[in-house]
Amino acid sequence: MTACVFHDLAAIAPLETERLVLRVPEEGDWPAHLAFGLSDRMEFTGGPTDRWGAWRSFTSTIGHWVLRGHGFWQILEKSTGTRLGKAGVIFHEMWPEPELGWHLYDGATGKGYATEAALAAREDARTRLGLGPLISQIHPDNLASKAVAERLGAAFETMGTLLGDTSEVWRHPAVTP
Repeated sequence: MTACVFHDLAAIAPLETERLVLRVPEEGDWPAHLAFGLSDRMEFTGGPTDRWGAWRSFTSTIGHWVLRGHGFWQILEKSTGTRLGKAGVIFHEMWPEPELGWHLYDGATGKGYATEAALAAREDARTRLGLGPLISQIHPDNLASKAVAERLGAAFETMGTLLGDTSEVWRHPAVTP
């Protein structure tokens, strides 16, 4: 059995872009996460869900950080502190390899936030974690996420299955410094 190493989340520095701050999730993010979990915005990621399902997802997000040292960053608008969504690299036990993903909250779409946040998360994965090229697993009907993947330079690679549902696997480019 492998020894479990817990990561100190306070030691993980936030990422900053021109308009955004990406930071490790904290308990104060729960109301925004709950609203997302209960909404139709979860259509392509297993939802909407109920309050208990949203709580399990929220605590799983934090647990992923504790166990792996990476996960979904909370995306904040730098100028206002408004929670816009989450983006980052996840590698759940049943995933084929680390995945770059993004979810935006209601009202945050169409402004380039997902692309900006995902670029920062992908660069962190390359430099801090030594990961890449990453995949993104996207529901075939999720045209908005496919457009983000294309803006990130990812290309469709193959059809796959994720938690019993069909998904498209998009491969991100190998990014060099």
